[in-house]
Amino acid sequence: MSRRGVSYTSTPLLDSKTPVSRSRWAVIFIAIGFLGLGVRAAYVQVFSNDFYQRQGTVRFVRTLELPAHRGKIFDRNGLILASSVPAASIWAIPEDVEEDEPAVRAQLKELARLLGMSLPTLVTKMAEDDKTFMWLKRQLDWDVGQQIMALGIKGIYLRKEYKREYPEGESAAHVVGFTNVEDHGQEGMELAFDQQLAGKPGSRRVIKDRMGRVVEGVGDEVPPVDGRDLQLAIDSKVQFFAYQKLRDQVQLHKAKAGSVVVLDAQTGELLALANYPSYDPDHRQNLSGEQLRNRAITDTFEPGSTMKPITIGLALETGRVKPQTIIDTAPGRFTLTGSTISDTHNYGALTVEGVIQKSSNVGTTKIAMQMPAREMWETFSAVGFGQKPQIGFPGAVGGRLRPYKTWRPIEQATMSYGYGLSASLVQMARSYTVFANDGKVIPATMLKSEQPAVGVPVFSPSTAEAVRKMLQMAAGPGGTGQKAQTVGYSVGGKSGTARKQAGKGYAAGKYRAWFTGMAPIDNPRIIVAVMVDEPSNGVIYGGAVAAPVFSEVVQQTLRMMGVAPDMAVRPQIVANPVEEPL
Repeated sequence: MSRRGVSYTSTPLLDSKTPVSRSRWAVIFIAIGFLGLGVRAAYVQVFSNDFYQRQGTVRFVRTLELPAHRGKIFDRNGLILASSVPAASIWAIPEDVEEDEPAVRAQLKELARLLGMSLPTLVTKMAEDDKTFMWLKRQLDWDVGQQIMALGIKGIYLRKEYKREYPEGESAAHVVGFTNVEDHGQEGMELAFDQQLAGKPGSRRVIKDRMGRVVEGVGDEVPPVDGRDLQLAIDSKVQFFAYQKLRDQVQLHKAKAGSVVVLDAQTGELLALANYPSYDPDHRQNLSGEQLRNRAITDTFEPGSTMKPITIGLALETGRVKPQTIIDTAPGRFTLTGSTISDTHNYGALTVEGVIQKSSNVGTTKIAMQMPAREMWETFSAVGFGQKPQIGFPGAVGGRLRPYKTWRPIEQATMSYGYGLSASLVQMARSYTVFANDGKVIPATMLKSEQPAVGVPVFSPSTAEAVRKMLQMAAGPGGTGQKAQTVGYSVGGKSGTARKQAGKGYAAGKYRAWFTGMAPIDNPRIIVAVMVDEPSNGVIYGGAVAAPVFSEVVQQTLRMMGVAPDMAVRPQIVANPVEEPL
């Protein structure tokens, strides 16, 4: 029986007889294969299209954030306190870095140097982290980033970001604050006005390959909205000078810390707010809470004798005393409900003016005990004690002023000269606006203001004038604040020396030295408050430790403001001011 076959070629090598059935099966299998491909294509393209589109999007489509340019922060004169500059953030795909190649090894050594780390540290870092993505270093200088990219290392990439620069450095650090690597405010005005400064980032959808490179754009681009600029009331020159003088005095007296507040007496603008110790906001490694804390706003203290003018102002306002009313302070002690209140000396008979000039605790107590506790509490509250300052600064505190119904007689007495209540340095400075503005207390602000502040009446103009005269006497011959005198300008103010609290009592040998005052005295333009914490170089009194800072800051600030001198002759500054009672 012969077998039918098909001859495919006449070439002997390929000449064979192939069964027809085998050919048919081959055609059938091919047809089935094409049918399967068709079914698969239909499944992918029609029935499961949405699923595969999502998977493609997840794997290759990315939404890139287009960062908004953060707004600048200016001082009142338009000088930059904070601005954003381009920065290079370096990232890597570690599995693509061919570190075993000798040439690449040499490049990695140079890369490590530019990143500020050792080569073993860099290699270890890439070995331990995610093999598909890792940050090597964020916010390098742009020029350094360009040098890194010029190395041409496979698997090393650059992303353009922005970082903040702070030209005023540590002098304005506690005011301006700083941002983190994500450009979000963390401290100071950067935090308080973060939303305004940050703006709104835009977005762009792109397709990336596995190397992270953009292949093409997808859809419309949403442009970013840049942040708005912020102008502060701070005068950077006044701020810098105040910081320098405070730093020098803290170091001279071996103190723990200090603060200075300079307040425009007419607008309530904070022209300077300095603290020491401080920090450099451009280099924030290993910072402590002691350095970061804005003591002038966040810390509260018993203000000591700087409270006496407010107590005396109330007594004058209610007609209980007049400036020349005689108060007997002999023998320099006064016992009230079993507790003794003392002066540093037996001043005998003093006028009310003399009570402020000599800073008599006994005299102030005798005057205060003529008044109901409620009146004192209402006056203290009216000038801002016990209330959080509305200055828009994070961490601002209200201090402590207990309800008058809980006051015992001895507590009313001690509060009259600054013990038993607490306030921040900003609150203390603001309270003195009641004397600088004809009896009206005005709000403080961190932002530049073009208009005079609207004040709330507390005392009459005559009372405010009478207290200003007393403050001038306290800073003059025979007063406790003689070192507050300055060249060319009349000044008035009150020193204070308060024991530091420790638990339910007071720490032995630890004090805070204060001085709060204003100038020129007849028409005050500025109020300056100074606090030095724990002076320990043999001198503790506010008139000796804090008043000299007041003197220098007043003189320099008024000159910068263009205020004409109101005194033709330099005042005689007495080397040994009267010691004030603690």
